[in-house]
Amino acid sequence: MEKTKMKNLKALMLAMLALGASGALAVYAVPLYEMFCKVTGFGGTVQRADSNESEQIDRVITIRFDGSVDGSLPWKFKPVQVTQDVRVGETALAFYEATNLSDHAITGSAVFNVTPHKAGLYFSKIECFCFTEQTLQPGETASMPVTYYIEPDIMDDRKMNNVHEITLSYSFFFQRDEDNLDGEV
Repeated sequence: MEKTKMKNLKALMLAMLALGASGALAVYAVPLYEMFCKVTGFGGTVQRADSNESEQIDRVITIRFDGSVDGSLPWKFKPVQVTQDVRVGETALAFYEATNLSDHAITGSAVFNVTPHKAGLYFSKIECFCFTEQTLQPGETASMPVTYYIEPDIMDDRKMNNVHEITLSYSFFFQRDEDNLDGEV
């Protein structure tokens, strides 16, 4: 009987340890993944920069802009320009435009990515509207700037030699209806 109790206790302890480990992973998975993506550029995550002190290089890359809106958000969202040709190291400015199509104030938030994903390591944003809640009044249209540049280190990466176009894509998601602050649609 004592042997059975010990086995059960051991199994219980292992189950509790597994439960604790999976709980910790659930809590820390998103921040750890985000940190990993920021460091490596994995998944099209771009780099953040306070300014651009880079030297401009003659290589030109076409930046394509894309914008989408989640179905629960009654907004129109699109890039103002479809493409821009920028020299590596050159600071560039692009604009997106969002319009609230509803009859009440709504808050949304945008996420972004870069494709091809391997270009994320070299795409640096100085200023953007991503991850910042944007509240638009009924019928209001807002202009949203993005200041960015392509890191000159891209020239040293042979895997990037065939990259002539990079797409910067933003998707807006519903955060909350200002008349219904609990975030339910």
